[in-house]
Amino acid sequence: MNKIILVLILFFDIANFAKAQADTAIFAGGCFWCMEPPFDAIKGVTQTRAGYAGGNKSNPNYEEVSSGTTGHREVLEVTYDPRMVSYAQLLKVFWLNVDPFDKYGQFCDKGEQYTSAVFTSKAEEKLEFEKTKPKAKGQVHTLLLEAKPFYPAEEYHQDYYKKNPIRYKIYRFNCGRDKRLKEIWEKRR
Repeated sequence: MNKIILVLILFFDIANFAKAQADTAIFAGGCFWCMEPPFDAIKGVTQTRAGYAGGNKSNPNYEEVSSGTTGHREVLEVTYDPRMVSYAQLLKVFWLNVDPFDKYGQFCDKGEQYTSAVFTSKAEEKLEFEKTKPKAKGQVHTLLLEAKPFYPAEEYHQDYYKKNPIRYKIYRFNCGRDKRLKEIWEKRR
């Protein structure tokens, strides 16, 4: 009996240690389906969740957010181990996956709910945002916003690119995301 209790205590201590090492970042980059794959590929990212942030309504749903009436943006919550990947590295991935010069949305999705933003309340993350922000002749429209509650999107939106790979690829292609990203970032290399 004592061995079982000892194992349980050890298990919970390890679980709590792992949680203590995790941090989260919230990125709005237009369609949350398209933001998941690049972050899922990063060593040190332990979880990504599609969701909503920035508005004033509690527990909004997709229909409400996509209508543009709640003030929320489609976002991705990235849980990561800062011992393995830095916030600055996450920001670099973020910038390479958004059009920071589009103030009306991202790619084929238009409206405030699809505009790009980084949500944070930490001073050091705000400094990293400014440090990594693209230098450009055109105005950068990606906003740095104060963190607000994150609301997970409906289950069918989570890992959409894995659950519906063909539909996802068709949407991404038709939206022109990769073509525009190539135009933006090849010029800056």
